[in-house]
Amino acid sequence: MRKRNGQSSARVLIVDDEFHVARSAAMVLSQAGYECETCPNVESALKVLEHQGADVIIADMRMPGMDGMDLLNNVKSKDPDAAVVMSVPLPAVESAKEALRGGAFGCVTKPFDSDELSAVVNRAVEMSALQRENRKLREQLDVATVAAGFIAEAPKSRQLVSMIRRVAPSRTTALIEGETGTGKELVARMLHYWSNRADGPFLAINCKALADGVVESELFGHEKGSFTGAIRDRAGCFERASGGTLFLDEIGEAGPDFQAKMLRVLEDGEVLRVGGSKPRKVDVRIVTATNRKLRHEVAAGRFRADLYFRLSVIPLRIAPLRERREDILPLARHFLAFHSTEAGRPLMLSPEAEESLLAHRWPGNVRELENVIERAVVMSGQETLMPEAFAFDDDGSDEELVQVAGIARAAGIDSAVGANMTAGSAIDSNQVEVAPPPVENQEEGTLQASLDRAATVRIKAALSAAGGNRVDAATALGVDRTTLYRLMKRLSL
Repeated sequence: MRKRNGQSSARVLIVDDEFHVARSAAMVLSQAGYECETCPNVESALKVLEHQGADVIIADMRMPGMDGMDLLNNVKSKDPDAAVVMSVPLPAVESAKEALRGGAFGCVTKPFDSDELSAVVNRAVEMSALQRENRKLREQLDVATVAAGFIAEAPKSRQLVSMIRRVAPSRTTALIEGETGTGKELVARMLHYWSNRADGPFLAINCKALADGVVESELFGHEKGSFTGAIRDRAGCFERASGGTLFLDEIGEAGPDFQAKMLRVLEDGEVLRVGGSKPRKVDVRIVTATNRKLRHEVAAGRFRADLYFRLSVIPLRIAPLRERREDILPLARHFLAFHSTEAGRPLMLSPEAEESLLAHRWPGNVRELENVIERAVVMSGQETLMPEAFAFDDDGSDEELVQVAGIARAAGIDSAVGANMTAGSAIDSNQVEVAPPPVENQEEGTLQASLDRAATVRIKAALSAAGGNRVDAATALGVDRTTLYRLMKRLSL
């Protein structure tokens, strides 16, 4: 909105190759209080929009060269909320349908009816203002939601949040490194929402999810006719994110061609569309993320060193959840509150459940923690969650076998069992003969069954000696609490 005599005046851009038609529309709308500008073609209109913008665009649907539909697609690719009114020739039914399917706010027929034109533009201005207000409210809510979703109780987490607040106002590139599931996109969103670009777009792209044949077109855009199926010009992610932040996840998966073009964007602030000959200026902050060590990728020759140094001006490392254990229970309670509210029934964690969560290693990090809590909410029929409600993503079967074997040996299983477990792989069985256990000690069934029977006896004895306290029993058995809970569940103890 522009100010005219202290009043808000909406700016209307009229695009029509017929001069007298454009002038007539501008006169009608100027009398209604709008600030108007006319353009004879789409090319000149795009230049005006790039430098001045407009609240409403009126475009002739049929023009030589690029037409109103081309303009509509171009504008909508950059701003989905843009109000574009299409002027269509009579008979208008099919043309109007095409325009509305393309995202036009509305249509007016040529020659213009003054009242109809003013009414449509007035509705478009009101809708545009409402959408802007809604966008601001959504962004304010997003800021609060993002900040609430990042739990920072552990020292490493607090240091990270402090760093994000310091560097967010800058437009400098940032590289976020962390294991899968640590919350890299959440950190990227915090960088955006705490910056002066918060009013601009935040666009998140997973480089690994893009097929090789569409990477350049998706990220850099393409010109009409540049390849089969390119029926219209299309802006890429860099252009669509202009004025805001572009988050490129899994940047370590980017191929050589993409890396070279990416370097040009960082150095020159320009993108070249596929099939295009003229670079386009973009104003975008680039934030990247990876679960790899990009320095190792550089050393291996898979990632450009010059691009790495451009991307990692501000390096941000998210520690895995096992290194910030103070965050586990606050995160668990946060996820439990959310998912129990979704389920419509209040739930809480028992002390034993909290101990189980603290004892787990969380190889899947925060994402695994949320999945475990959500699954427990869905599956549990009790108001208080116990350790048995948790089904951890890593079943720990190999580690559990080792723990069971250790408990079984403590219960008196012959050491030959351990020898039989390793002789075939560590020693040539043709050179060393392993003596079988005495016949009277052999039991029917598999090795695992024998170990399970011995482990059952030992666990029961430890529980009895600890007076039923599973934490003390786990300590006496030399295993962590999570392993003991899992063994008891599997052995039906």
